[in-house]
Amino acid sequence: MAVNLQNAEFILSAASPRDFLRDSLPQAAFSGRSNVGKSSVINRLLGRKNLARVGAAPGKTTHINYFKIDGAFYLVDLPGYGYAKVSKAERDRWSRLMECYFADRALMTLGVMIVDARHKPTADDCTMAQWYQNAGCPFFVVANKLDKLKKSEIQPNLQRIRDTLELDETVRLIPFSAEKGEGRAELLQALLSGIQE
Repeated sequence: MAVNLQNAEFILSAASPRDFLRDSLPQAAFSGRSNVGKSSVINRLLGRKNLARVGAAPGKTTHINYFKIDGAFYLVDLPGYGYAKVSKAERDRWSRLMECYFADRALMTLGVMIVDARHKPTADDCTMAQWYQNAGCPFFVVANKLDKLKKSEIQPNLQRIRDTLELDETVRLIPFSAEKGEGRAELLQALLSGIQE
């Protein structure tokens, strides 16, 4: 399927489950910790500067944001988790919103989870991986910030991510650099094949 990623438009911000889109288009849901560079990964993937908002302060995505890509599928930008300096009440609201999204099996076609290639995944990352596994749809993991690692650190770090998140061999783990664009072709191929399955 040929998709023009440049043809991306913001559709809506869902603040509650009643706002979730329920048409027949596939939905690829992107998640990641608040400071992992999720917006930068999305912008690099789509070849856009600031379609997804990039903030100096983590935690800019506070709703579930839908972007329609070339009329073919939705890229769903989920709220960042973990780090953002917001009230507990706001964090709880995000959490309930995400739980409702993941619980409705009719919504998500493909999951894309972004982690930091430099660090061992956190407890929040492990919870998110579990959510994807329980959702019953394919997902893969993108290890961002590859450019910050020495060559000798890459394989051991990727193995640590796979072990910590308890990923079986069928789950793809894609080394990626939003900064340099490394891994973009592999991410794109995984995304497009995932939404067609």
